[in-house]
Amino acid sequence: MKLNTKCLYIVSTPIGNLNDITFRAVEVLKKSDIILCEDTRRSLKLLNHLKIKKKLISYHKFNEQKQIKNIINHINEGKILSLISDAGTPLLSDPGRLLINNCVKKKIKIIPVPGVSSITTSMSISGFDDKFLFYGFLPKKEGELEKVLSVLSKYKYSQIFFIPSLKINFYLKKFKQYYLKRNIVIAKEITKIHEEFFREKIEDLSLFKAPIKGELTVVISDSEREAKVIDKEKIINKAKKFLKKYSLRDTVDLILETEKLNKKEIYKMCLNLKK
Repeated sequence: MKLNTKCLYIVSTPIGNLNDITFRAVEVLKKSDIILCEDTRRSLKLLNHLKIKKKLISYHKFNEQKQIKNIINHINEGKILSLISDAGTPLLSDPGRLLINNCVKKKIKIIPVPGVSSITTSMSISGFDDKFLFYGFLPKKEGELEKVLSVLSKYKYSQIFFIPSLKINFYLKKFKQYYLKRNIVIAKEITKIHEEFFREKIEDLSLFKAPIKGELTVVISDSEREAKVIDKEKIINKAKKFLKKYSLRDTVDLILETEKLNKKEIYKMCLNLKK
């Protein structure tokens, strides 16, 4: 197989099991002059397994801008360059977007070499509707997370997230708040020795009692209907008015007489006002 020069190859690599790499990906890596990778130590494990010895250049989110000029120069010199991530398909919640956009501006050809992705892999075993939204890593701060989930939860489509295993319970609590009456699949260590899938209804899902290790891809099922957008200002104004005369419980019941909304969410809003 003859490779093009003056182009950039985007090469997908295994997410766990090293035998998942494609024949074409191996050929491209073997014939590359330079391989761009996030962590040279992790990439060396794969390349040593494939018996490939090539020049590696560290390319990650902290040095993207700095490396772009040198990378473009290597490509213009006629060298064959490949970009890989630590695992899976590059640029999906991984660095590379700045480089791609620079190549597009300079009319440098970009060639994808498709392969494994934890996104499609976890979706394929979920049993959920295959119209899905992929978000990637969610915000770490509670306030920002709630803003994002309040929007995403209104869409009826299946949704996929990357979750740090050490913070899984933090995110599960929020999923229970925003994704009631949906199902969830937590995919742990996909294709690796300790691969495991947790399946449950979100409202029935228990938090993990002990810390879990490994990379997690979380899939939340589609909803039967588009969630109704809550006019919070309208609800708050009603609650303020009723709370002057009625108890917290009666206020919630009165609001629910005219607003077909989730009782727990209305209760929480009224409780915050009463405090």
